[in-house]
Amino acid sequence: MSSLFDIRGKVAVVTGASSGLGRQFALALAREGANVAVLARRVEKLEQVKAEVEALGVECISVKCDVVDNESIKSAVAAVVDKFGRIDILVNNAGVGTGAPAELQEDSIWNMTINTNLNGVYFVAREVGKVMIKQNYGKIINIGSIHSTVSMNGSPISAYCASKGGVAMLTKALACEWAKYNITVNAIGPAYFESEMTDQVINTPEFAQAVMAYCPMGRVGKAGELDGAVVYFASDASSYTTGQLLTVDGGWTTI
Repeated sequence: MSSLFDIRGKVAVVTGASSGLGRQFALALAREGANVAVLARRVEKLEQVKAEVEALGVECISVKCDVVDNESIKSAVAAVVDKFGRIDILVNNAGVGTGAPAELQEDSIWNMTINTNLNGVYFVAREVGKVMIKQNYGKIINIGSIHSTVSMNGSPISAYCASKGGVAMLTKALACEWAKYNITVNAIGPAYFESEMTDQVINTPEFAQAVMAYCPMGRVGKAGELDGAVVYFASDASSYTTGQLLTVDGGWTTI
């Protein structure tokens, strides 16, 4: 059974890998034997993650990449292919979290959220997809959210919900288009996990009350609780699974 999840020697790309969930995804894949390219804007943070990945006995490169800049994406993908010769796995993780009342939200906040969380996912998938189509193999894992399918009472997150809802449908569309190339495209929808992006939100009394009201498990996610999902979608255990959103949320979306 363990061979189903074997990704030893595979080449994985993780965007937004300088901290938070991106770092966790990179380490999870490295622990299972994948070589990893970590991409993000903050090069100094990437170097720290690169060292952690290499300490697990696999190869790693760090590449500066801004997912709202197409030339930056093309350059980063070229650097990975130049190093490893192929890309087997993409974890499309880079994103931002924003919140503002819809009637007061500035255009710049809306545009930044959509450009990063939705357009960036598409642009990275498009460039990596070109590589995967040539090799007739690939595993694309987009990172959505519980807010790909639900909003939250009292939380002004219209731009974020729109962007993550778009990721869910983009995942289905790409899965449909690229199935003929032996490429699966799936998404993970985390609830709230401790990370640099969420720390200011989840460490408040108000959010603690929201967790108790909305999450049957009554807590946020812990480091490592997304590892199984990302390894499943990265491996051939999911060879007949495509276009799906796997929500990892402690039961949040059951209510």
